[in-house]
Amino acid sequence: MKIPTWKRAVLKVGSNLIAPEGQGLSTRYLLAIARFVADCRESGRELVIVSSGAVAAGRARLGQEPAVRRSVVAKQALAAIGQVRMMEAWSRLFDWPCAQVLLAHDDLRNRRRFVNAKNTLRELLALGTLPIVNENDSVAVDELKLGDNDNLAAHVAVLVEADLLLILTDLDGLYDADPRRVPDAALVPLVERIDAGVYALAGGAGSSVGTGGMRTKLEAAEKAALRGIPTVIANGRSVAALAALARGENPGTLFQPTANALRAKAHWMKHALDTQGSVLVDDGAARAVGERGASLLPPGVLAVRGVFKAGDAIDVVAVREGAERALAKGVSQYDSGELARIKGRGSHEIEALLGYAGSETVIHRDDLVLL
Repeated sequence: MKIPTWKRAVLKVGSNLIAPEGQGLSTRYLLAIARFVADCRESGRELVIVSSGAVAAGRARLGQEPAVRRSVVAKQALAAIGQVRMMEAWSRLFDWPCAQVLLAHDDLRNRRRFVNAKNTLRELLALGTLPIVNENDSVAVDELKLGDNDNLAAHVAVLVEADLLLILTDLDGLYDADPRRVPDAALVPLVERIDAGVYALAGGAGSSVGTGGMRTKLEAAEKAALRGIPTVIANGRSVAALAALARGENPGTLFQPTANALRAKAHWMKHALDTQGSVLVDDGAARAVGERGASLLPPGVLAVRGVFKAGDAIDVVAVREGAERALAKGVSQYDSGELARIKGRGSHEIEALLGYAGSETVIHRDDLVLL
């Protein structure tokens, strides 16, 4: 079975692949995963890695046993120790720069921080680096819970507009029964819709190293599916499975995206996202946005109306011969005060006008929907 063609994917790698059996960081499985990443990059595709393993690495560095239960504060301290070692382990595997990105759920809920995180990841990919994302466990509290990085991977897939979410674990995929207890359990190669019956197939956490089980991987796949992103759960310990993924084949379980999900996203932006202000744009900008699908740039902005913050939705109004026409809606990279200062100016002037080098776009094309 083929997996959908993809240009950009988020690859989630679990703790049991980075620190097998809780014995510290190991290249036992990472070497083959790194080869897969390299093959994908050589074919012109982009990857963002969501990596578990910081707590496990910190625990191993201090010689602590994995089975011991620890408080949230203790896990935070272990994450701070292990974060450096985890990044070192990844960096040694590649000939190109790796970039560490630490996110908490607040970074995905807060409008301005969401925009900043999205811009940072876009720029890192444009620079040819390999972003390696982890939860900011050293300062997070609520996020240190079952399945944090599975669900984080789904959020990151939405954040970077990924075409595919890949979740590598120590199982071949979703089974119709627990393969650790039922020897003849059968692999489920395709899930068209995640419902209560599918969730019933998921067991509890299967590793003493990580914090996630199959249920949290299903939650991640469901989040991705609702935004039009397919998910593959596959065995990261299998060289054959990784080779199949590189060939575009499904070696595990493929979860199909929700029907019309991409149109649903546009519908949500168009009908459910409340706007906090608007910008008037000239005829050239209107044509670029409306006909060529381009981002909205500062030179094309004629005026700013209303008071809004970066990350708020705003209307884009085309002006031609004095007449106004609602053109689009999108998420602003700037607040209204900043935008009023840079409207009509070139991108090379932004830093001098604002005192910092802001985004070259007012609204990125990924965050625009035509009305």
